[in-house]
Amino acid sequence: MSEHKKVLIITYYWPPAGGPGVQRWLKFVKYLPDFDIQPIVYVPENPTYPIIDSGLESEVSHEAIILKNRIREPYGFASFFSKNKTKKISSGIIPNRKKQSFLERTLLWIRGNLFIPDARFLWVKPSVTYLRKYIIENNIDTIVTSGPPHSLHLIGLQLKKDLGVKWFADFRDPWTTIGYHKALKLSSYAEKRHKALEKEVLTSADTIIVTSKTTKAEFETLTSQPIEVITNGYDVEKIEKQVLDEKFTLAHIGSFLSDRNPRILWKALKELLKENPDFKTDFQLKLIGATSQEVLDTISEFGLTPYVNNLGYVSHQEAVAHQRKSQVLLLIEIDSDETKSIIPGKLFEYMVSERPIIAIGPKDSDFAEIITSTNTGVFFTYDEKERLKTQLLKYYQEYRQQNLKAHAIGLQQYSRKNLTQQLAKLITS
Repeated sequence: MSEHKKVLIITYYWPPAGGPGVQRWLKFVKYLPDFDIQPIVYVPENPTYPIIDSGLESEVSHEAIILKNRIREPYGFASFFSKNKTKKISSGIIPNRKKQSFLERTLLWIRGNLFIPDARFLWVKPSVTYLRKYIIENNIDTIVTSGPPHSLHLIGLQLKKDLGVKWFADFRDPWTTIGYHKALKLSSYAEKRHKALEKEVLTSADTIIVTSKTTKAEFETLTSQPIEVITNGYDVEKIEKQVLDEKFTLAHIGSFLSDRNPRILWKALKELLKENPDFKTDFQLKLIGATSQEVLDTISEFGLTPYVNNLGYVSHQEAVAHQRKSQVLLLIEIDSDETKSIIPGKLFEYMVSERPIIAIGPKDSDFAEIITSTNTGVFFTYDEKERLKTQLLKYYQEYRQQNLKAHAIGLQQYSRKNLTQQLAKLITS
C-alpha cells in the first residue's frame, strides 16, 4: 500500500480496551484502506484501561500499522490508595456529590487540578519526541488526534507547531462543557487553563471533527476553523440470529451512571406493576454494563429489585446479542443542557437491532432527532411520565400479541463504511 495516502492516528483507547471509546477509530481504521488510505495508529504500550474486551483485538485491520510507546499514568500512583475508587473515576463513574468519601473528593480534586487536561498529560512530551522522528522518516503529512483524553490533542498541537503537518482534531465528547467537568472541583486557575488549552487546540487544528450538531455550534463560538460533523455509527456484526427473550425485557446496555437515574421510568414501571397482574408476571429489567450504586438504590426504593437481572459488564459481542434479543432497549442521558450534544455510540447499534428504543433525555437532544427521523423508537423528556407509561403499555401489548418490532428507515447513512467515506473525503481534500 506504499502509494496510498498515509495518515497517522493518535488515540488512547484501542483493543484490548472495551467500552464505547474504542469503537469509533477501530472502525474508521478498519475501512480506511478501502478508500486508499493507509492508517498508522499510535497507542500507549502499557495503558490503564478501566474495561478490557480482548474479543475486539480480532477486529483490528491487518492493513493498519500499529505503533506503541510507553505511557506514565498517575492513576498507578493513585490506585496505591484505592484501586477500586480510582478505576471507577477513570471510567467516568463519579459518585453523587453528597455521597463522596474524603478519598473520592481528594482524587477528584487531584484529577481536575493537577492532571491538566487529564491523567494522560505525561504522555504528551515523549509522544511528540517519538512521533516527530517517525513523521519525518516516513514522510507523513496528515495526522489525527482523538479525544478524550484531550491530552492527545496537545500532542497534535505540538506536532503542528514543529512540523506544519495537516491536523484533524476529533472530539468524541466535548472538553470543558462535558457534564462531569463540574464534578472535578476545579480551581479558577485550573478552569482557565482547561479553557485556554481547548481554545488553542480549536484554533490551531486545520479541521475539527465532532460527533453532533450541538458540539459543532458550541465550538463555532470559539474558533473559525472548519468543523465537520461525523457521527458514530453501526457496523455489520457477524452474529447469529437471536431468539427474543421470553420475558418482556427492558434492557439498558452500557454504563448506568448516577446522574442518569430516570425516576420517571421507575415510577411508571412501579405503577404498571401495581395496575397490571400480567405485566407483573412478564416484566424483567436487564442491566448490562457497570451500574452505579445510586441507580440500584433508586430501583430498590421503587420496589423493582425483584424484577432486575443485573448481568454486569459483558463483551461487545454479548452486548450486541442482548441488543437483538431484548424486547425493548433503554437509552438514558443526563437531564442537563450540557448533555444535549451527547449522542451515545450505542444508539446506532440499538437502531439496527430491530428492537424499539425508549429514550429519555433533555429537551432538544441531538439524539432525539435521530431516533425520531429513523423511526427507531420514542423519545421522552424527564417530565413526561404519563406519556412514557402509555408507551410502555403499548409496547407491552404488542409484545403480548407477538408483534413488537421497530420499523426503521434511512439507517444506511450511519453505517461505519459510509461514515469512513466521509472521513476519507476530508482527509484527501
